[in-house]
Amino acid sequence: MATNESTLPRTLIFFACLAALASTPRFLADAMLGRLARWLRVLGMDTAYDPDVPDPMLVRWAQAEQRILLTRDRNLVAELRPQRSLLVEADAPLIQLRQVVAQVGVAPPVELFTRCLVCNAELAPPDTEDIDTRIPPASRQLPGPVRYCLSCNRVYWPGSHTRRMRAALARTFPDWPLQR
Repeated sequence: MATNESTLPRTLIFFACLAALASTPRFLADAMLGRLARWLRVLGMDTAYDPDVPDPMLVRWAQAEQRILLTRDRNLVAELRPQRSLLVEADAPLIQLRQVVAQVGVAPPVELFTRCLVCNAELAPPDTEDIDTRIPPASRQLPGPVRYCLSCNRVYWPGSHTRRMRAALARTFPDWPLQR
């Protein structure tokens, strides 16, 4: 079968994109790991979380979307036997984050705060009008990107909260090249 040279680059790009998607872990956190889910989202990781979903449905959801199920529930892992799961040992969210990053092999993110911390959607630049009406006046001139969640309409800007979170991540991952 002859290969059309004009379609070859598109085909290679398609398979390169598939490989990149397959190599980027996606997570599903159970009801006990809501704060861990938020920290994974800070790192830009696709992390689904719904505390109201029963365990059997969590396992099916993780399998259907090829997500790694994060849980502290030993019985869930032993009885329901999810295909891909990680039993999180620690109580503190940043120690939990360190465990997930180490055991799954998450690379340092190129950029932080690219996902909504509440709903997990990817963030986008807002309209200029939104910046003027939805960000406190004192925060409008701060350096750094302002982002908007198209799903839940939250606006994110680089205020003191993000500085504290960046500092906590720098303490948790001292070898990572995180912008402070």
